Formats: sequence, structure tokens, C-alpha cells
Amino acid sequence: MPVERTVAEADREARLARLRQHAAQYLEVVLANVEREYPHQPLLVIEGPEDLRPHRELHPAFFGCFDWHSAVEMHWAAVRILRLAPDLPQELVAQARATLGRRLTPANLEAETAFFARPAHRTLERPYGWGWLFTLQAELRAWAEDPDARRWADAVEPLARLLADRVTQWLPKLTYPLRIGMHANTAFGLTRALDWASSHDPAVAACIATGAERLFGSDEGAPAAWEPSGADFLSPVLCEAALMSQLMSEAAYPVWLARFLPGLASGEPASLLKPVEVVDITDGQLAHLLGLNLGRAWALAAIAGRLPAQDERVPTMLRAAAEHVDASLPYVAGSDYMAEHWLAAYAVLALSEGA
Repeated sequence: MPVERTVAEADREARLARLRQHAAQYLEVVLANVEREYPHQPLLVIEGPEDLRPHRELHPAFFGCFDWHSAVEMHWAAVRILRLAPDLPQELVAQARATLGRRLTPANLEAETAFFARPAHRTLERPYGWGWLFTLQAELRAWAEDPDARRWADAVEPLARLLADRVTQWLPKLTYPLRIGMHANTAFGLTRALDWASSHDPAVAACIATGAERLFGSDEGAPAAWEPSGADFLSPVLCEAALMSQLMSEAAYPVWLARFLPGLASGEPASLLKPVEVVDITDGQLAHLLGLNLGRAWALAAIAGRLPAQDERVPTMLRAAAEHVDASLPYVAGSDYMAEHWLAAYAVLALSEGA
């Protein structure tokens, strides 16, 4: 007899099928944006006139997509799509591999590493951009059977190692977590780092586990009804719950979650489980809310996937996740640059969680 799928397993398969349905369109958006050099918002510390160089010289690998972290996450999205969507048009696959091959070279990553190795840049892109770099590297390492992916991963490795050292220097000194819905969110950055660390650097993984327990382990009664803020693309509450779902035991996590979000089973707070409204997608800050829908969908699916199959909170969260996905997927392609330069990465994140 066939094994009956759990609700979470069926949801995971449906989301992955949806990703594959749109994979070619999303990959085209990704490639167009990683190639687009302008407009761009640079992030650097200027210590002298010699630092005022074209962004493409400072970041020969990740110069597109308006800002550095968006370029990194969109490179991850390209690799993730290539891994999970085997039926892409061959011409598009060739274009994607050629683009990644031009970007992820030892010389380009040497320049990227040199940029972040500067003492003045030791906090730049922390923890968001760092986390996405670890996510890209984890994806490349997981695709070990592909020769291109192995070569690209070898090129990225020095930067990953530099940032890994930075994590272990920073996290033990972080007295209080940043519970915000934007780039500095502590829980999301640690979650993005954890997959790579768990497989490739036990010391970093242990540092993250210790830090997360110290910062979040005793939390209860999260003020989730206060979300969202006006420019959020992450849910602070759900990011924390998603991180802890990866670190706590199967027995301990449901108990912690019940203390942290006691109303989930009954659909409370409604403001956390209802998709947000986006009024102006041409405004870069307001367009963040498109990502919030997809970021919430990712987190809800991640949490549901780590609860017992019969947990009464699972159907509620998965229904909410599906509604959030439906609200923002239409904007991934054909909308506005302020959404398109990054939103595909969050669509891929939400649709492939657990794959």
C-alpha cells in the first residue's frame, strides 16, 4: 500500500511543483538582474579618494541587483533553480551556467574577499548579506555531483571562511538580538548561515546554537500582533521561530513554540497570518512588503515542517503560507525594478523550503 503523505509533505510537493512551473520565468528575471549594473546603491567605508571606484571593480562577482546582498541572494536563486528544475530549456540553462561561470571565478571572489577583509568593512552586510553568502555556498556544496558547482564553490570558499570567522567573533559579543523586519534581523541571518555551518564548520554551527539559545531560548509571549512595520520584508517573530525549529529537539520545540506563539492553533494573531497589503511597488521601502509575504510563507512552511505530523497548528500555518505566496508571486516578474531586483529569491525560498 502507498504511504500516506502528511499535510506538510503534500504542501512541500505542491510548492516545489509550483516552482518548477515558473522556474524558467524566474531564472530569466534573475539573470537579467544580476547583469544589470545600474542603478546601484553601494555600501562601503570611504577611507580615502582611492576607495571611490566603480562598484563593478569593488564587487566583480556581485555588482548587479541594486545592492550587494541582493546580488548574492539572486545568484543563490539561480543555482537553486538549476538544481531543482531539471526540465528548463537548454538554452536558458547554458545562459545561466555561463553567467555564473563569469561571476564565480577565483579572481572575482579574491576581490570580494579583499573588500570584506578590510578592517573598516568588518561589519558591512552583517548578518544579512553574510547569511546569504553562506546560503549560496551551502547550495553549491550540496550540488557536489555537478562539476561547475564544485568549481564555483571552491571559488567562493575563501569568502565563506572569512565571514565564518567574523560570525564567531561577533555573535558571542551580541548582548541583545535585533528583532526587526529588515536586514539586521539576527534570527534570519543566523538561519541563513546554519545550513552551511551544520555541514561544513562545526565550530560555527556550535556558536550559532549557543548564541540562539542565549538570545532566544527563554522567549515567550511574542508581541506578534505588533507586526508588521511599514518597510518589513521579514517577520521578526516568525524568523525567530524558524531558527529555533532548526536547533531544538523534536520534543522540546513544540513546547517552546506554544509558549512563544500561544494562539497559533486558533489563527491568532490574525495580523501575523494574513497577507500584507502593498500600495506602491515602485517605492523601494514599501516594496519590501512584497517580500514580507514570501518571507512569512517561507517561515511558516519551515516551522510547520518541523512540528509533529498531527500537530493542530500545522494546517493553520500552511493555509496562511499559501495565501501569502499567492499575494506576492504575481510581482516576481513584470512588475517594477524595486521589486524585481530581489523578489525572485524570496519566491524561490518560499516555494522550495524543505526540498
